Amino acid sequence: MLSRVAASFYWLSRYIERSDGILRMLKTNYASSQDSVAGFTWEPVIRIFSGSDEELIEKLGDDSRAVLKYMVIDKDNANSIVNLVTLARENARSVQEHIPKDLWQCLNEYYHTAKEPRIVNGLKKDDPIGVLDILIKEVMLYYGTAEITMERGQARSFMNIGKYLERAIQSIDILDVKFGPINSNPDLLLDITYWKHLLLSIGGYELYQKTYRDGLEAHNVIEQVILNNDFPRSVIYSVNNIQRYFDRLKNNSNVNDYREISFQIGKLQSNIKYSSVKSIRQMGLHEYLTSLREDLYRIGNSLNEYYFANS
Repeated sequence: MLSRVAASFYWLSRYIERSDGILRMLKTNYASSQDSVAGFTWEPVIRIFSGSDEELIEKLGDDSRAVLKYMVIDKDNANSIVNLVTLARENARSVQEHIPKDLWQCLNEYYHTAKEPRIVNGLKKDDPIGVLDILIKEVMLYYGTAEITMERGQARSFMNIGKYLERAIQSIDILDVKFGPINSNPDLLLDITYWKHLLLSIGGYELYQKTYRDGLEAHNVIEQVILNNDFPRSVIYSVNNIQRYFDRLKNNSNVNDYREISFQIGKLQSNIKYSSVKSIRQMGLHEYLTSLREDLYRIGNSLNEYYFANS
């Protein structure tokens, strides 16, 4: 497969996954803002997806509708939903001959839906939850269509590597940002609502209830988001799938490049597999998460160098 084509599949999938994560977090956080949760703030969401621009954080404040408009439809925000789906569509267009017609139509519909006046009007005047649900369903339709129509070849492998790399980074960022305020406000450790909304924002609340019987505890949240093999948005689940789909790219022509990246993935996999909540806390959660994030970025950079010709 041409490096340009591989890169397009990889980035197409990363942009879609990022939009999905943003939409789900916006939905949960908007619900939190309406529930009068103590100490609620939009700052973590802005930091995760728009960087540490203090001027922007101060400008948006805790105006829920202003934050939603900025995160969904603002063309000046590189990570707005409109911009992400536009980038995904541009990547898909460049490899349209390799994509099933149904998948292209599905992505095209997501793109046009995100630009519809009803989305803008809904964020300004109506219930934003309904608007976010419309867009979330478009992503779900995309993933379902991709699953049943994509050929089980290299294109799908690059798509899934991109998806799970993006998902792992998101889970790490969310955990890191959400645990940050605890240093200045230890009472959050006992705030059940705080942990509930963290889990809801990544779709992990129901699994948590089935897995842990001793209520919402910070150490259990850490374990589920990083170490739980059965949680589709855990870091270890994502890294295992990066390894799974990268293994399918091995062939005689790229064996040396394959070994280099496979070593990086395997090292990260072992690091997480042989960690525990106790060892993570001994190292320091922020330091541990920073290390994982750097390893994921390193894998992404290596893919860019060896497989995408720095495209």
